Amino acid sequence: MLETNLTGAANVTWCAAQHMRERGGRIVNVSSRGAFRGEPQQPAYGASKAGLNALGQSLALALAPYGIAVATVAPGFVETDMTTEHLTGENGAAIRAQSPFNRVARPEEIAAAVHWLASPEAEWASGTIVDLNGASYLRT
Repeated sequence: MLETNLTGAANVTWCAAQHMRERGGRIVNVSSRGAFRGEPQQPAYGASKAGLNALGQSLALALAPYGIAVATVAPGFVETDMTTEHLTGENGAAIRAQSPFNRVARPEEIAAAVHWLASPEAEWASGTIVDLNGASYLRT
């Protein structure tokens, strides 16, 4: 879990930053609400995503002098092939009820945020972590 979600992301980000150093660019990481609320059934997942958040914020500071903005999105449940079993199973209604919208995110909703964060207009969002969970978990 740590290798995939944190070390893998760090390696890819390092490679991308090497290509962006001369001309700037955008890096957008995909974390999870689990980084903030904890994942008692999957603690390594929550820890790896929390590490990814810290990595993104650290890199936002380190890479800004090169014109590279780094941001992160932290979605909750998203309607994907990976979550189908959970959403159609006995816990599906409870998962949807976590949000006052009584649903989970559609992939295109997450993609829209990533698209904006990757745009030139989003430079000032560098260092941010955007919660995309339909108010299913609110940070204070």
